[in-house]
Amino acid sequence: MEEKDQRASAASFVSLTDEESTKEVVASVIGGLWEAVNELTRLRPSKRERYHVSIFGSARVEQGNEYYNAVRDLARALAEMDCNIITGGGPGMMQAANEGAAEVDSGYLDRSVGIRVDLPFEQDVNPFVQSAFEHKTFFTRLHHFVLASDAFIVVPGGIGTVLEAMMVWQLLQVRHVTKTPLVFVGEMWEELVAWGRKYMLDERGQLASPEDFDIPICVRTAGEVIEVISKSRNQWLTERQG
Repeated sequence: MEEKDQRASAASFVSLTDEESTKEVVASVIGGLWEAVNELTRLRPSKRERYHVSIFGSARVEQGNEYYNAVRDLARALAEMDCNIITGGGPGMMQAANEGAAEVDSGYLDRSVGIRVDLPFEQDVNPFVQSAFEHKTFFTRLHHFVLASDAFIVVPGGIGTVLEAMMVWQLLQVRHVTKTPLVFVGEMWEELVAWGRKYMLDERGQLASPEDFDIPICVRTAGEVIEVISKSRNQWLTERQG
């Protein structure tokens, strides 16, 4: 009986010289890993102590720039409302938001958060981040943003900012994320939404639903952003207390 079991065990081994069988094993294992990841992504954090706002924007804007100052002031105002501020932890608009949050002396070590991704051409986390997280891939980093955030604010930015904004928009569209405002700040985002309406709702072939374009809230001023976030935070507080 023992000899039979040993033969069966030996038969289950796959030689690395058997390329096709090796590929099958690797594919099976990777499929199992993805299944595990999919199960883990069903989990959601328990109730947080404070409302978390993620701010996406360009890494290229220099300190002292008009955009930089506006984002810093906005983040400071949100932190004064007892919101935690989350960014990508890098330079530019991210640093501006972290700076504004860090200026509010709250006694919390996570008032100003940075969720970084390992890139060969970017420097370390900006000096205003109080709590930092590091990721090797954009996939895991973006998922971290989604799990950690109660609202998203998108300020002027480049391709990376567009990627972040589109991912959140799509998750809201398919209702994998709910009750989470997506706020687009500035003319460039208004024009992006208008572009989508023009080409995706074309009468020759509708590529999206009209209500999809009601998901992002387009605003022009910091005051409008604060109004949206304040309303959402109040609702969040009500549900949390309930």
